[in-house]
Amino acid sequence: MPFALPELPYAKDALAPHMSAETLEFHHGKHHKKYVDETNRLAKETGKDGLSLLEFIKQADKGPQFNNSAQLWNHSFFWQCLSPKGGKPSGELAKRIDSDLGGYDQFAKDFAAEATKHFASGWAWLVEIGGKLQITSYHDADTPVAHEGVLPLFTLDVWEHAYYIDYRNERPKFIEAVLGNIVDWDFVAQNLDGNGAGRADQPGG
Repeated sequence: MPFALPELPYAKDALAPHMSAETLEFHHGKHHKKYVDETNRLAKETGKDGLSLLEFIKQADKGPQFNNSAQLWNHSFFWQCLSPKGGKPSGELAKRIDSDLGGYDQFAKDFAAEATKHFASGWAWLVEIGGKLQITSYHDADTPVAHEGVLPLFTLDVWEHAYYIDYRNERPKFIEAVLGNIVDWDFVAQNLDGNGAGRADQPGG
């Protein structure tokens, strides 16, 4: 079976006003879908259509193969990082943020700074490396699953198409709105088990 566009885990209007239904219609329904379609086309053309998505990413040639498959995975992970219930981290995740990142307020400040200063297109990430939580960012389609020992916990898409409909060029307002209102911290906490990469994987054809 070819790779599929994952269903959103909430209604398209569920994240409003912080992320509008129109944004999700374009971002999920058009941008993400194009990455799915292109990955399927390239997988078939190259005889890699039997690979899982993660396998495809790791074996992809640099260029369209990697860019489309990595973006397919990045977006599939990103949608799961969001929830209309929002809130703040709790339990083990909160303890880890306290010990590794100086507490939630410091984390939020540092993550927002990383996402804001990231030049041009890319993704801001909360990852675990060597047993420690770290904030980082990757350019364009690059992704933690392409790097050995980097475990994804949470991401924020800072490509312009992620926020332009709702915030125009005000990326900082978008970042503040997401962090303060629509992060699914239960999903982020679940990824402390080291299996975050598999939560956006898909089997091959």
